[in-house]
Amino acid sequence: MTTALGGSVELLERALAYTRARLAGVRDDLLDRRTPCEGWTLADLLAHMEDALDAFTEAAGGTVEVRGGTRSAGRVEALQVKACGLLGAWGAPAPGDVVLTTRLGRSDLVTSLLVATASLEITVHGWDVGRATGDPAPVPVALARDLLPVARTVVGPGDRGTRFAAARAVAADTPDDVRLLAFLGRG
Repeated sequence: MTTALGGSVELLERALAYTRARLAGVRDDLLDRRTPCEGWTLADLLAHMEDALDAFTEAAGGTVEVRGGTRSAGRVEALQVKACGLLGAWGAPAPGDVVLTTRLGRSDLVTSLLVATASLEITVHGWDVGRATGDPAPVPVALARDLLPVARTVVGPGDRGTRFAAARAVAADTPDDVRLLAFLGRG
């Protein structure tokens, strides 16, 4: 299945490595800090990240049922374990496209795009964690360059104002890491 997923598993591995380093800076006394996500604390973001890792790992089995999660503090160890599980799940043979089930119905997702979307989510939330903990490490430029087409594919106008802020304008010679974050309304 790794071959069928193209470079998406390698992209996921790079995203997890970047984010794992940001998670190392999380301490209990920082959990009430604001994140770049409006209205979210670091504790909220960590809970969201855990839910996302669960869903992306579940997708490796061929189906995902989207359900809301709870927001509670202190999940770094669980996130690290789940991140390893996610990489292992997608690195092994898996079914074809994934069926996503939400309260609105079912839809088929192309697995390579799903794994690349997981990489995007993990990377951007790693950047958010870094900002909240005072570790403003930039997204590696090569990783950002590979995630830009993913972001342009999966983030549309309907996502603005709900899941993402409005894209920010950037100069033509802006590095890809800044360009990625600006496209996602961060920066």
